[in-house]
Amino acid sequence: MVQAVAYSNFRKDLKSYMRKVNEDSDMLLVTNTNPDDDVVVMSAADYDSMMETLRVYQNPYLRNKITHGLEQVHQGRVQEHALFDDDGSGAAA
Repeated sequence: MVQAVAYSNFRKDLKSYMRKVNEDSDMLLVTNTNPDDDVVVMSAADYDSMMETLRVYQNPYLRNKITHGLEQVHQGRVQEHALFDDDGSGAAA
């Protein structure tokens, strides 16, 4: 659930609210007298993640690959394999 804080309180304690948003990975609704002036504050990392998810969702090719993969998992059509190391040796770390 998104926490809400009045603009005046947010402004008074900006640093601690910013820290809380970053540490909790949660958004903060900053409210004002005029609801048209309300804003949502979130960490840069969460914003980047959300935007990447949106880009994948908007790309039909990637979205279909994910949907197909999920269908395979749900049907039990999966294979376990070793992950490649950065050096390409095939040895998992």
